[in-house]
Amino acid sequence: MATSLTAHENIGSVEFVLEGTSIVETLPLPWWKRSMDVAGAMLGLIAAFPIIVVLALYVTLDSRGGPFYRQTRVGIGGRCFTCWKFRSMRRDADSMLESLLAQNEASGPIFKMKDDPRRTRAGRLLRKTSLDELPQLWNVLRGDMSLVGPRPPTVPEVLRYDEHHLQRLIVTPGITGLWQVTLRGRHDFGDMVQLDVDYARRRSVWLDLRILLMTVPTVVFGRGSC
Repeated sequence: MATSLTAHENIGSVEFVLEGTSIVETLPLPWWKRSMDVAGAMLGLIAAFPIIVVLALYVTLDSRGGPFYRQTRVGIGGRCFTCWKFRSMRRDADSMLESLLAQNEASGPIFKMKDDPRRTRAGRLLRKTSLDELPQLWNVLRGDMSLVGPRPPTVPEVLRYDEHHLQRLIVTPGITGLWQVTLRGRHDFGDMVQLDVDYARRRSVWLDLRILLMTVPTVVFGRGSC
């Protein structure tokens, strides 16, 4: 059975409340993890600032629309937040999604398509190198995300979750995670959920450092990028 979610307004932002699910408590962000997030995000934003400026200009000149893409994502405990990325698709990409659902290459509620026609020329480069996710360092600094954790799902995806899928939401979502460095490119949603739950149970400084180190060759060689 799909999850029941109820939306309500809360101080100008949209929150999602999980009803009738097995999520009773979320796992708070450990102090060591928040320290790593703040230090890593600040250093990353400072070091990558020239790259961010160049990419913003490239995206803007390559196709109509602004350089950044904002999307509502679901974070820890079902709390929604605005996720930032470099725009890698046409401005009307969201309205085109329904017509492409039949060509979905992933299982479950997620949508993956290797040769997505909505992607721009700049977007293909950004996705291949994962540079489209650089602006999410701002989300990490704000506390919406962590450097390491499950990828934050979209609202339509969560609305299609079965109850056990909600275990992905017991920890703060991240830019990279176990799935990205092990099974990236294999679009089986069940495997993704299992890896995310496994990570939530095993969180430690050493596991996070290991995942961050494994992310480097994954990004450099574009393994499983889509």
